Amino acid sequence: MRLEQDVSPVVVIIFRLVVWLYSLISYLPYLLLRSYESQSLSKCSRRVKGRSVSGHPSGPYRDVAALRTLASCLQPGVNTLDRVFESSVCRHPDLDCLGTRELLSEEDETQEDGRVFKKVILGEYRWMSYDQVYKEVRAFGSGLAALGQKPLKNIAIICETRVEWIIAAQACFMYNFPLVTLYSTLGGPAIAHGLNEAEVSHIITSKELLETKLKSILLELPRLRHIIIVDDKFNSGSEYPRGISIHSMAAVKRLGAHPENVSRQRQPPCASDVAVIMYTSGSTGVPKGVMISHSNIIAGITGMAERIPNLGEDDTYIGYLPLAHVLELSAEMVCFAHGCRIGYSSPQTLSDQSTKIKKGSKGDISVLQPTLMAAVPEIMDRIYKNVMLKVEEMSIFQRTLFLLAYNYKMEQLAIGYSTPLCDKLVFRKVRALLGGRLRVLLSGGAPLSAATQRFMNICFCCPVGQGYGLTETCGAGTISQLWDYSTGRVGAPLVCCEIQLKDWIEGGYRSTDRPCPRGEILVGGPNVTMGYYKNKDKNSEDFFVDQKGQRWFCTGDIGEFHGDGCLKIIDRKKDLVKLQAGEYVSLGKVEAVLKNCPLVDNICAYANSDESYVIGFVVPNQKQLLALAEKKRVRGSWEELCNSPVIEEEVLKVITEAALTAQLERFEIPRKIRLSVEPWTPETGLVTDAFKLKRKELKTHYQHDIERMYGAK
Repeated sequence: MRLEQDVSPVVVIIFRLVVWLYSLISYLPYLLLRSYESQSLSKCSRRVKGRSVSGHPSGPYRDVAALRTLASCLQPGVNTLDRVFESSVCRHPDLDCLGTRELLSEEDETQEDGRVFKKVILGEYRWMSYDQVYKEVRAFGSGLAALGQKPLKNIAIICETRVEWIIAAQACFMYNFPLVTLYSTLGGPAIAHGLNEAEVSHIITSKELLETKLKSILLELPRLRHIIIVDDKFNSGSEYPRGISIHSMAAVKRLGAHPENVSRQRQPPCASDVAVIMYTSGSTGVPKGVMISHSNIIAGITGMAERIPNLGEDDTYIGYLPLAHVLELSAEMVCFAHGCRIGYSSPQTLSDQSTKIKKGSKGDISVLQPTLMAAVPEIMDRIYKNVMLKVEEMSIFQRTLFLLAYNYKMEQLAIGYSTPLCDKLVFRKVRALLGGRLRVLLSGGAPLSAATQRFMNICFCCPVGQGYGLTETCGAGTISQLWDYSTGRVGAPLVCCEIQLKDWIEGGYRSTDRPCPRGEILVGGPNVTMGYYKNKDKNSEDFFVDQKGQRWFCTGDIGEFHGDGCLKIIDRKKDLVKLQAGEYVSLGKVEAVLKNCPLVDNICAYANSDESYVIGFVVPNQKQLLALAEKKRVRGSWEELCNSPVIEEEVLKVITEAALTAQLERFEIPRKIRLSVEPWTPETGLVTDAFKLKRKELKTHYQHDIERMYGAK
């Protein structure tokens, strides 16, 4: 975990002496106080966080604070999402709630290769108060009802993450319209499948997505009657099929504000009513709609909020992940419940270096300076690799200082101490990449590598809460305690749920395994959802109700419980492949190890049970690959380099070395690889919006290469 440092022992001693003297002189009272705090932090990190309530190693395991009963709500009687929001409005009517940056100018910028990109210059955030948002929500919900939307009848939203998305969602929660969410990156057939299965007559979308995603499939949606566009300016011409009306969101709000519509009594939801039908990203096939009740979401956010200390009106959250993903929706619901403010962003405008930000102007995170942020590992892996590349380019003095400070802080964190001098002089600029005020970073959606997690802890001076959850459990399962600086684990069960381990004999995982019980992870509790929409066979396969009436979900993930009650994800049933000679290979494990290699931006391991070895598809890091090509004196365009057998062989050598260093078995290491010219993005259809690999699509995409790599033995 330490960074390698080729530094004289004398320099190390001098560095430590300077840091110690600074701490002694400037922070003596602070140190006296921290002495007690560090001891308590050390005790916290060692204490038991979860226990098996049955006493059996298979569990079920619960948080030590929830051994008697599981938590299901934030406040007594506040058991629906409209009541949660109304409660916050009553407590914080004048506080900032939702914010968006003002667009100052937009221009085309021509790149060296002739391609033209749009660049924007954005101003400050403009904020709506909780009371203003509440009025907008009431007006929009009333307007939808006036357009014929009925309670308990589905309505769909296909839209980018923005203020209008969450206003529309709150309106649907308030008026008891089950909200069908679909990823904006899904293909036309997948979107049409979801909309037809849910039988929607009203769709909320953006001008861009109407043109690029929906327009071509409108004739395939026989029940569709109304499309509401969230943008102010749009073309409502005659090019749309007869019988479909196009409205702006502003027009629907004006309709809802009419006296006859305002006076109409609404039908509020019950806790057991469906709040959301969330269609999954389709990583394993056709997207499935997960039915999530009001009580499910509230139980889930109750568990999440308990792991984030001191949540309140001083916190600012940056929203940029897809709201169609359970992680982002749950995070924003937590913020609404605690009076936090939410500033909106996008992956294209998030940082100063983002693709749409004009050079010299500031990205959203620099302007907003959030205290709370959620991220998927793919984004954090990119930050880690980019910073480490910049470290390599530093002068000898700067690089030595960085490495000394990094390793010193790692030691101090392990014993519960902070490092104010290192944070101020060395890590301040790195921390500024995420705004400079971040106090909690929540990771979810996929496993986070130990190296990246430790890097984020140290360089961004804030704890990383690594979580585990699924759409089927409202995103809630576990989150590591913020004072727990161990890596590779996802923490103890949240107070809203319990976790059981089920033996998987075929894979060799049993609850009786030593030193840690292992098995398939089953999640039970009030956060476990109502099941899949119109899919009885899959419901009976993945969900069950126990003798006490509690719902459980079979995740398909393999985990092990450590002695302190924390869970570690070690495998996935669908990722385990048996090779020709009988060895089992965990594809996810191989990918997690090799993604730490600087040459690898992304990788998909593949194995066929009829073959004796693993192969891989690799998205190379452009900077590292160009440097390797120059070193080996191989010339050519980017495409030519990726297709070069010489470069392919050299990359394989680097990957093999990284795999051996990480102690992978020989049969787990890819024997052949294919370099990808293009990165894998949700737009390519090869990864989900959370950047999870779509193995089926990747296999189809690289079928010719699979045949080549297995054919030429």
